[in-house]
Amino acid sequence: MKIMKFGGTSVGKPERMHQVAELIQKDDEAKIVVLSALSGTTNALVEISNNLAGFDKQAAKHNIDKLEAHYRDFIPALVKTADARISANKIIDEHFEFLNIILKISWSEALNKDILAQGELMSTKLFSVFLTEQGKKHILLPALDFMSIDAYDEPQVKEISFKLKQILDQHKDVKLFVTQGYICRNARGEVDNLKRGGSDYSASLIAAAINASVCEIWTDISGMHNNDPRIVDKTVAIEQLSFDEAAELAYFGAKILHPASIWPAQMYNVPVKLLNTMAPEDAGTTIQESAGSVGVKAVAAKDGIIAINIRSSRMLLAYGFLRKIFEVFEKYRTSIDMITTSEVAVSVTIDNDSHLNEILKELEAFGSVEADADQTIVSIVGNEIAETKEVLSHLFDSIKDIPVRMVSYGGSRHNISLLVPGSAKKQTLQQLNKGLFNL
Repeated sequence: MKIMKFGGTSVGKPERMHQVAELIQKDDEAKIVVLSALSGTTNALVEISNNLAGFDKQAAKHNIDKLEAHYRDFIPALVKTADARISANKIIDEHFEFLNIILKISWSEALNKDILAQGELMSTKLFSVFLTEQGKKHILLPALDFMSIDAYDEPQVKEISFKLKQILDQHKDVKLFVTQGYICRNARGEVDNLKRGGSDYSASLIAAAINASVCEIWTDISGMHNNDPRIVDKTVAIEQLSFDEAAELAYFGAKILHPASIWPAQMYNVPVKLLNTMAPEDAGTTIQESAGSVGVKAVAAKDGIIAINIRSSRMLLAYGFLRKIFEVFEKYRTSIDMITTSEVAVSVTIDNDSHLNEILKELEAFGSVEADADQTIVSIVGNEIAETKEVLSHLFDSIKDIPVRMVSYGGSRHNISLLVPGSAKKQTLQQLNKGLFNL
């Protein structure tokens, strides 16, 4: 059995849903199809929730009506028969009745999660109506029946596997299943989610849970590219990446893949393929245990980075100093991306400013503290690049005129990371593209 995940742009128009239906029938292998919400839906639901949180029910009502109109317009082009259109409109009735009812309810974080779940629920139900109209035998699997996270927001892979296999065993004569990405239940049994981009994560978790033959991630780009095609003119798709390389690229800014989606597939050794719904004949990128080749594969950039420098003479010859620094970040559940140290200073980077003021205040107990926002981490990723001749010389020759603030080298065999001002990101990516890939 294989997993096929389709993102918001892949199901964002009726004709694209039709195309997805064709793609999932191109072979006879049993499969679970994981769908995101229609493109734009989650953003609209976030706005509605924010309206309610801000006590602006008039704006919330306007946005609910606008979103409902979009779905009503979607249906006639999706399905043709009267029965199918009645079924599809009943689905929209149900979900927008809920959204209108919440106008009378006080906003809460639990309600917010219910609001955000509506997109995936509607997209999968509408797709199921279309498949039924086409006479395609399938089962709609509610993700809320098997996808769960614990009290620390970590997926419970063993429990997911147990529940999912029980459900699949009840339908051994069925080869096509459709389910929602992104949504899950938390430790309290409430509706929750795997955060933005979580449909990739859902697909990888499901692939791990059933030990799938492959996990296909279908988007609107033909695989992972060697650089950001939105910034750099000449980029090429990468044919093969190892799990480690792909994890580094996803974490450090490659937008095609959710950062958390690699480890479940890696843990259970399920190959991941990144494919293009609009160009299904393209080879895309295969992610598996083997890297395939040695050397630099790609460059990625992560924005919104904050650099924090702590300077103190007490660091000199002191043991336990770094531990105390890290305990501050641990206390506020804020992860560190990069770190450099000298005899009297330590610099770290974070990408989450939700507790920045509290962190800075506690760090002041150790010495003078400075924080600079609007930084960018640029990561150069490839198999064994820390041991590959001439990588460093080509790298630094490419960026002679770039004001590099920090360098992380040697912590990983697959990654060399640079911290540069956000304003220098575009120039850095373009010059690295020329210097490392001759493009």
